Amino acid sequence: IINKLDGVENMNSINEEIVDYGNLTEMDIYLFREGTFYKSWEKLGAHQGEKDGVKGVWFNVWAPNAQYLSVIGDFNQWNKGADQMNPLGHSGIWQCFIPEISKGAIYKYYIESAKSLYSNEKLDPYGFYFEVRPKSASIVWDIDGYDWNDQEWMEKRIHSNKCNCPVSIYEVHLGSWMRAPEEENRWLSYREIAPKLAEYVKEMGFTHVEFLPVSEHPLDASWGYQTLGYFAPTSRFGTPQDFMYLVDLLHQNNIGVIIDWVPAHFPKDGHGLAYFDGTFLYEHLDPRLREHKDWGTNVFNYGRTEVANFLISNALFWLEIYHIDGLRVDAVASMLYLDYSRKDGEWYPNKFGGRENLEAIDFIKRFNEIVFQYYPECMTYAEESTSWAMVSRPTYLGGLGFGFKWNMGWMHDTLLYFSKEPIYRKYHHNTLTFSMIYAFHENFVLPFSHDEVVHGKGSLISKMPGDNWQKFANLRLLFGYMFTHVGKKLIFMGCEIGQWHEWYHEESVHWHLLEEEKHIKLKKWVSKLNLFYKENPALYLYDFDYRGFEWIDCNDSEQSILLYIRKGENTNDILVCAANFTPVPRHNYKIGVTLEGKWEEVLNSDLGEFGGSNIKNHQFIEAEKKAMHGRDFCLYVTLPPLSIVVFKPVR
Repeated sequence: IINKLDGVENMNSINEEIVDYGNLTEMDIYLFREGTFYKSWEKLGAHQGEKDGVKGVWFNVWAPNAQYLSVIGDFNQWNKGADQMNPLGHSGIWQCFIPEISKGAIYKYYIESAKSLYSNEKLDPYGFYFEVRPKSASIVWDIDGYDWNDQEWMEKRIHSNKCNCPVSIYEVHLGSWMRAPEEENRWLSYREIAPKLAEYVKEMGFTHVEFLPVSEHPLDASWGYQTLGYFAPTSRFGTPQDFMYLVDLLHQNNIGVIIDWVPAHFPKDGHGLAYFDGTFLYEHLDPRLREHKDWGTNVFNYGRTEVANFLISNALFWLEIYHIDGLRVDAVASMLYLDYSRKDGEWYPNKFGGRENLEAIDFIKRFNEIVFQYYPECMTYAEESTSWAMVSRPTYLGGLGFGFKWNMGWMHDTLLYFSKEPIYRKYHHNTLTFSMIYAFHENFVLPFSHDEVVHGKGSLISKMPGDNWQKFANLRLLFGYMFTHVGKKLIFMGCEIGQWHEWYHEESVHWHLLEEEKHIKLKKWVSKLNLFYKENPALYLYDFDYRGFEWIDCNDSEQSILLYIRKGENTNDILVCAANFTPVPRHNYKIGVTLEGKWEEVLNSDLGEFGGSNIKNHQFIEAEKKAMHGRDFCLYVTLPPLSIVVFKPVR
């Protein structure tokens, strides 16, 4: 047959479709369909370029089930017939080049479906910048060319995100951290927030800032978890370069930046990803897997190659383009289970008959593998609220591969205990001690997060029992217990100054409270804790190792006292922590220790400078040769009311 075909040297060329891929390449298409086009943002979406020597913008969008697709915008009077797109072979990608437009052009995609009587105007899934709500169009934008000044941080950040480093996170919602009340309570821009936030976080001693979702979203009255523009920092506060400036300035002040990332679900807004090309493209086809009943949102179809590629590419995008140091992955539990918030009949088992979402699990593992492959100096954090095993263990050991996991159980149990009147705490002593049974199963972050100060739960200080003095003493004790407990730390904005009201989206943190002495002193205590934490490796070096912690006495429930040791690299590098959870001072309280000689009180939440009653121990305490708590020596100390005191051997 070949001999009968003049000039044909390769049978594969017969009937082969010749495709002009424009600014894409055949390899780009191959990698996209394979699911390994990890830098897909460099080609998909809108990009300034040239064609035949003419400058303009290339548009590429994935819509495999469309029958007609065009770019509409201010440059063509939103005429759906003016700039028609063409399919690139069987890739599912549509493309066009529009000459003589550039950065700042406003556009959407007009899509007619091949499988239904459907047409709609959609945002660009890869858009870098969007109009400020309630408008919803994408904006052609150039994200290159920002002059970064954080080289020193980028080179050394491997030493800031590791498990044996101090990690103390300040959780921030950009729209309500600080506002301009004198100017109709407007938001501050990224560039206005940057110096104020950097100065404050540096003063307070936090090592990292975690931003609640910065990706474009439609609802002001929210945390921002309804992500629409996955590749765009919200335009509420400025341009992409303005957000780069914010990250850059934080880095220049030795502050790491973590962002909330939302691969678990997306909103159903008509101009968003939902029903994108007239079919269930990004979401599941099966209605039993498609919707989050609690949130009224759609679930990503993790088993679809192009969808998984979209999400993994997006994760890398934030780490590369915006120099982000870590991704906190929201709602991981909802991804892991097929029956999450679903009743019988609203879900179906996996192929093995179980309730685990195998496609989502594979996606999560691959996400972590790729992130650490490309950016080993960055970190991933899982908000996972169940007892799923090995969340923060490597995938090659059977884990999900996250760097850290939020300890939601510790947060719940600790706040439950602290909400009790001290007279009843002795009956709930095991609520505190239970955490050490599982403390080393994961790489835990201890979060007092945004979730605990909203929807009628009240602020952190309002959860504390007693009169005002006791409320502040309890809160100082809570923070002190947190900073001496194993695990990294996270505090939501406003909690550190004792804000009375829970979070409200139209208000900033109640900074006026810092006109009152008790709030100033609480803030000083949190700052002291951060400094003390960073100065003492015993508090962070072995956070996830049994070598880092030892009970002295966890059984004094009658007096509601906990005694424990945090340990560093050598026998002298230890801290003895004594927490008194009642308003009764304990004098001549005996603590068993292993080292003789002098000890000193190095931290005390009851000092007057922090708002306490100023009950303290002598400068030096001599360990007596008397057995106590299974140890050869004993300290006789005073434990102030509702306080934590830390002792250290004098070298």
